[in-house]
Amino acid sequence: MAKTIKVALAGAGAFGIKHLDGIRNIDGVEVVSLVGRRLEPTKEVAAKYGIAHVSTDLADSLALGEVDAVILCTPTQMHAEQSIACMKAGKHVQVEIPLADSLRDAQAVVDLQKKTGLVAMCGHTRRFNPSHQWVRNKIVAGEFSIQQMDVQTFFFRRSNMNALGQPRSWTDHLLWHHAAHTVDLFAYQARSPIVKANAVQGPIHPALGIAMDMSIQLKAANGAICTLSLSFNNDGPLGTFFRYIGDTGTYIARYDDLFNGKEEKIDVSKVDVSMNGIELQDREFFAAIREGREPNASVAQVLPCYQVLHDLEQQLATN
Repeated sequence: MAKTIKVALAGAGAFGIKHLDGIRNIDGVEVVSLVGRRLEPTKEVAAKYGIAHVSTDLADSLALGEVDAVILCTPTQMHAEQSIACMKAGKHVQVEIPLADSLRDAQAVVDLQKKTGLVAMCGHTRRFNPSHQWVRNKIVAGEFSIQQMDVQTFFFRRSNMNALGQPRSWTDHLLWHHAAHTVDLFAYQARSPIVKANAVQGPIHPALGIAMDMSIQLKAANGAICTLSLSFNNDGPLGTFFRYIGDTGTYIARYDDLFNGKEEKIDVSKVDVSMNGIELQDREFFAAIREGREPNASVAQVLPCYQVLHDLEQQLATN
């Protein structure tokens, strides 16, 4: 019987709980340590999921010899530094998107991964959602080719709250977080690097200090284009919606669900072992550890996305 992979999870908020729910369905994996910003709420989550060790300091979890791997669901600004700390402690690491909020820090994570040989993966979940996997399979089979992706990332977030409606200790970002999903997915699905990128943004929020609206245009080397609209001001359906316009069809992906251009639902239940993109992402992480291989969405694979985000940030700073 294969050795149980023992995991520390940092971040007991909305996304950390999504990972805990997913890991419950994966054999041979046990979460043995939970790290949160506030001790009492973290203890409550740990008790619900049967996690013995609780701390407010990631270093405490990294000091545990039994911990093989770490999943980071912490604020964006901590991602690169904590990923580096995990690898320096000899732990495999999966860090939630984004890998970093600067190209320099993203590159530093990739450099250390290459030096250590540990599994280091970033949570670019769209690569794993059954809806996007279904489209990917048609692309790889030569049955569909993207002409354009039209993407809407819409939220209503005029105060600093998380997905559970709880106050955040950090500020979210349209470019370095939400655009990262689409920039990476577009290049991945087009199977072609991004060669041109443009961006404009709306007014900066006086309290949050970030743009609340943004528009991004992308072009891949093979000619495919992508238009991405992002907003924290949208008072309507929330989330990210992908319209694939191709040579043989149109497909609309809404997280794990998929529809054709006529809004007829496509059955994607047989695409993978689960309909939960987060669970599938975690399965890939643990499989890569067991098999000693590079995972899909490794930090090296997603680095080009952060080069594009860096270039867009430089462009926005001068406009």
